Amino acid sequence: MIAPATMQSEAMRRSGATIIWRLANAGALLATLLAGCSGRDAVVQGGTFEFVSPDGKTDIFYEPPASRGRPGPLSGLDLADPERTVALDDFTGNVVVINVWGQWCGPCRTEVTQLQQVYNATRDSGVSFLGIDVRDNNRQAAQDFVNDRQVTFPSIYDPAMRTLIAFGDKYPTTVIPFTLVLDRQHRVAAVFLRELLAGDLQPVVARVAHETVAGQLPRGTS
Repeated sequence: MIAPATMQSEAMRRSGATIIWRLANAGALLATLLAGCSGRDAVVQGGTFEFVSPDGKTDIFYEPPASRGRPGPLSGLDLADPERTVALDDFTGNVVVINVWGQWCGPCRTEVTQLQQVYNATRDSGVSFLGIDVRDNNRQAAQDFVNDRQVTFPSIYDPAMRTLIAFGDKYPTTVIPFTLVLDRQHRVAAVFLRELLAGDLQPVVARVAHETVAGQLPRGTS
């Protein structure tokens, strides 16, 4: 016959094990939730995208697509032609890769050729690229930068960063370069807070370009 004290000790042991198991599972669930940005992390009321501090992450993806939010308006004077305005709305229905750069930025000098490579490989799939040139008070130097590197996609000239702030005032303006990938509905699908190689960016762009919109096949398919 088991003594009452022994039975009580066994019950306490089992209860303690159950509590530890539940805490462990709760911790695992919390870690999973914190590992990526959820819809609530990324957007505010009305489906507007609001950038959230990534806590040290440099590659941030927003999944599933239904949880993505749209950034603010994006429009500004073309770097190459000060008489022309470039806007995100010019690329309706396209995946849009937005790169924030400056000709004074060392990493931007090597990254831009990688971006051009991805643009060349994906533009026939309904992909557009748009640069935002920031903190460049010398417009001619910025123009020479893109011409010397044979960059064929447009950039907005934004020396005071007013366009960028209107687009999203919580972006890390001290981190240059950084890149956003917008899906065909111009919702934010990915943010990269670092210099990119073509091999980093192209698979993400290709994946977003092949997402279906309202049951329609992506461009480049039949």
